[in-house]
Amino acid sequence: MAENAALKTQAADAGPVLAARDLARYFDVSPPLLNRVIEGVPRQTLKAVDGVNFEIARGETFSLVGESGCGKSTVARLVVGLYTPTRGDLIFEGQNIAGLTRKQMAPMRRKMQMIFQDPYASLNPRWRVVDIIAEPLRFFGLTSGEAETQKRVGELLNFVGLSAKDGVKYPHEFSGGQRQRISIARALASNPEFLVCDEPTSALDVSVQAQILNLMKELQRELNLTYLFISHNLAVVYHMSNHVGVMYLGKLVEVAPARVLFAKPRHPYTKLLLDTIPDLDMKGAERAPVAGEVPNPINPPSGCAFHPRCPFANDRCKREAPQAIALPDGAKIACHGVEEGRIPAAA
Repeated sequence: MAENAALKTQAADAGPVLAARDLARYFDVSPPLLNRVIEGVPRQTLKAVDGVNFEIARGETFSLVGESGCGKSTVARLVVGLYTPTRGDLIFEGQNIAGLTRKQMAPMRRKMQMIFQDPYASLNPRWRVVDIIAEPLRFFGLTSGEAETQKRVGELLNFVGLSAKDGVKYPHEFSGGQRQRISIARALASNPEFLVCDEPTSALDVSVQAQILNLMKELQRELNLTYLFISHNLAVVYHMSNHVGVMYLGKLVEVAPARVLFAKPRHPYTKLLLDTIPDLDMKGAERAPVAGEVPNPINPPSGCAFHPRCPFANDRCKREAPQAIALPDGAKIACHGVEEGRIPAAA
């Protein structure tokens, strides 16, 4: 495993592993044609992801956070090719993979794997664990002969903290945390360089979450893995991330190094999200709960989509969509209030 990490590091380009440029995905959610004709309603489009831009450096973790329905998981599925972008580019190791067919995407599959949210649903209940983990090995032809495949599966199980003897069992014989370890072993079977982690611990108990997150950090250090990490849990994001992107209604409103974002958030939405974290230090700082609800994404507000919930919104916010501006500490903020100096960074 350590040799694989060294080879990946030697082969690494100077640029980012993954870069999203104006990435968008729209869904047609219109009623059937006959209903539209009778009711006189136009087509309806859901802009699940609407022009996001980010980069992920090799060996780092970029996390996407936000409330449910903001587009985080859609970004994850765009990256691994489960969805085709409506617009924009996805540059993976120098190659634009946006819009590639399943056949064209096949060579990338070995380098890019996904860990799904629900370990109960992502494993085939009719397959033994050995066959689940061996599937990528056989598909990509990474082993020669069944004996070598069995040996490699045993190594992967040991690597994620399970026993090689567990290969003969079925998924229902394991706990949730153990099933997620099996999912990680399956993802690592093809020696990937990039893992998309779509809320990999949200279905687990808190104590088990910590074990899985620590395992993922250890694997990242040893194998020089790069993560796109999707979560709504800010405590988990703080533990895992090098950089964080905050999404709201399909757009990135703030992107910053993790230490900067958690120390002095700028965007009002980011501040409201961070106010939901329990004040364990009992500093007595004044806190405000996240007010209001996420607007209907089919009919979003004009201008800045956050303005109906923002205590700093003015007329410009209601009519003009903000563009991201770069700040000296590496943060990028899409907010008229920050741009005009009306909203200072949180202390």
